[in-house]
Amino acid sequence: MWRSLGKFVLKNRVALLVVMFIITAMMGYFASRVKLSYEFSKAIPTDNPKAKDYAAFRQRFGDDGNMLVLGVQSDKLFELATFKAYCQLQKDIKKIGDVEDILSIPTSVALVKDSVTEKLNAARIFDTSIATQALLDSEKAVFNNLPFYRNLLYNPNTHAYLMGVRINKDSLNSKKRDIIIRDITAAAKRFENATGVDTHLSGLPLIRTLVAERIQKEMKFFLLGSLLLSTLILLMFFRSVSTTLLSLGIVLIGVVWTLGVMYLCGYNITLLTALTPPLVVVIGIPNCIYFINKYHTSYLANADKNNALVTMVSKMGVVTLFCNITAAIGFAVFAFTKSAILKEFGVVAGISIMLIFVISFILLPAVLSYLPAPNTTQVKYLSSKWITVFLLKAENIAIHHKKTVFATTLAILVFAGIGMFKLKTIAYIVDDLPQTDKVYTDLKFFEQNFKGVMPLEIVIDTKKPKGILQSSIDIRKIGAFEDSVLAVQPGVGKPLSVVDAIKFSYQALSQGVGDSTYTLPAFGNPLADLHKTLREIEIKKENHEMTAKDTAMLKLVNSFIDSTEEYLRISMSMADVGTSRLPKVLDSIQNKIPEYFDSSYSVTLTGSSITFLEGSKFIIDDLQKSIFRAFLLIAVCMLYLFKSVRILICSLIPNIVPLVITAGIMGWAGVPLKPSTVLVFSIALGIAVDITIRFLVNYKQELTENKNDVEATVRSTINQTGLSIIYTSLVLIAGFIIFCASSFGGTFALGWLTSLTLLTATITNIILLPVLLLVMRKKK
Repeated sequence: MWRSLGKFVLKNRVALLVVMFIITAMMGYFASRVKLSYEFSKAIPTDNPKAKDYAAFRQRFGDDGNMLVLGVQSDKLFELATFKAYCQLQKDIKKIGDVEDILSIPTSVALVKDSVTEKLNAARIFDTSIATQALLDSEKAVFNNLPFYRNLLYNPNTHAYLMGVRINKDSLNSKKRDIIIRDITAAAKRFENATGVDTHLSGLPLIRTLVAERIQKEMKFFLLGSLLLSTLILLMFFRSVSTTLLSLGIVLIGVVWTLGVMYLCGYNITLLTALTPPLVVVIGIPNCIYFINKYHTSYLANADKNNALVTMVSKMGVVTLFCNITAAIGFAVFAFTKSAILKEFGVVAGISIMLIFVISFILLPAVLSYLPAPNTTQVKYLSSKWITVFLLKAENIAIHHKKTVFATTLAILVFAGIGMFKLKTIAYIVDDLPQTDKVYTDLKFFEQNFKGVMPLEIVIDTKKPKGILQSSIDIRKIGAFEDSVLAVQPGVGKPLSVVDAIKFSYQALSQGVGDSTYTLPAFGNPLADLHKTLREIEIKKENHEMTAKDTAMLKLVNSFIDSTEEYLRISMSMADVGTSRLPKVLDSIQNKIPEYFDSSYSVTLTGSSITFLEGSKFIIDDLQKSIFRAFLLIAVCMLYLFKSVRILICSLIPNIVPLVITAGIMGWAGVPLKPSTVLVFSIALGIAVDITIRFLVNYKQELTENKNDVEATVRSTINQTGLSIIYTSLVLIAGFIIFCASSFGGTFALGWLTSLTLLTATITNIILLPVLLLVMRKKK
């Protein structure tokens, strides 16, 4: 069948080349329309309980991940010149499009009691045009006497100050986000130049934007880098510019088709899907090497170019097909997960790997038929001395030192097994960034001075509309819950809720200063006045008589109580404590809830911090299941291909050993299990099995010619396939090593861990696999 396909390709090469050109042009058009994803990674499915809680929270209170924070640390902020520059910074940021609101010291307000009406009015603390240092000092004293702002906008112990910038959530999920972040950064830079005070920027909007920008840049870098390394290896290998250009042309077409597939599937470029174009290059080049290597050896055998091309297709077609199938399985199993980001990666990578086989299968024989027959220089690599010496040593070890091979393998596995017990599962929101990166250091600034910027929310459900203001809910219990439970949690910032609004109001009504009057009233229902105020505002709204102060009051209350007045929100920011510490913090809070709220209330913990934790757990669990699925599917393919349980066992062991060794080295090196590192095992398994398939297919073909002499067949197979296995392994390792240049820790780990696994797999398939075939041979 494969020989007939080879003849069909050569006979219809013109028509096939025209079809390929048309499809590539169409895919090129689709590829040009692929967009960068500006949304946060969808790690968990929408039907997950934590995802449902978070979606409900966002529907009631809005997005908790659209706050960018700007911080400074200086004991000179309240010097007149510096403070004016800080006020100007606030004004500059406010002018930026899609900035909805700013919470900062220059715009902070105090509640002042009207002596006539006995009502509270909001008044700015700092004058819009401060002329003297004396006036600024007076206003600073007023500000410092309001505990509401302490540890929210400033840290009195470290002289650190915070400015919160709320950005339109729709703009954050569009290309406009880049412009907004760039303009805010530029305004911060102008403040630095004017005052000499360093600024720090953080928050989910900034982190997402900078990560997306780097994804785009690194995608181009990795693509160019993988192409450059592949070009160098191909030139060293074939010593032919035309053959090298042909191979590069095939993988470039594969890249175009990959981006086209991404668009047709309705996906955008994410941190994972950005890896697919370089992966297509890494996997496509070995296809070319194996096909062309067989073409050259066949041509040397009979000096007939057309016959050599047909032989190339007939001998390598089925082998390459199954190699690509197993590689595709290693990625495609992710498509069966419920995680959107993994599903997209699995679909695109799986389809792309199969498409690169189709492209190679058609273009290689078709184009090679138009090129001159290979000359002696181009086939000189077939007698490479250093590879020949290495293969002879490998052959000698496999034939004469079987016990040594088994003993060495066992010792390494024991060492790796001990390392595996040292493995830990932990992930951070920004742990993929180096610790010297400004995004990382700025985040640590806010953790040290304000206990972090990652959102954590608590929603109290009274289970009935108007339940917050009309029920017998004890606001003092909520206050006690905040003070005794939330405020003492390590790594958790100051909690904010309607309790703080009431404390702020009570302090103004009692005309007190400092901490002594920043408390809840000792008698009466503290919510009654708030309920009365809201009803008055509703009447004004119906009569179109609302003032700016009414709007501000309504906005303040709505940030803590939903429109139905059934749900109450407690907001906090926390440090990026990681998936190991975060469950302990959450459990500590959850276990205390029954002490403050009876069964008539439902209390839910949610926010971006919790969805991140759930997402990390979900992805790791899905990846572990995917490895098992990939293993089973690859085993089925091997069994179908070789129709022998004995060969199946021989084929799986050399691929399991490298995975165990990699896991052990991760344990010894302190590399944690997280989504980016677990991904290595499934990918490496799918690619490493290619080497096994190529070895065993050749072994099976040679076994008949050697009259079932296993030792003679093993010798000839090592010599015949070893050359192409080593060269393709070099391409694969070089292709993944390029990922080590990434600024993302996860991508860096993917690079060196996958390269290590493939290197180990090359050795086990050239040495351990032959030993297993010899030991498990059928007795005569």
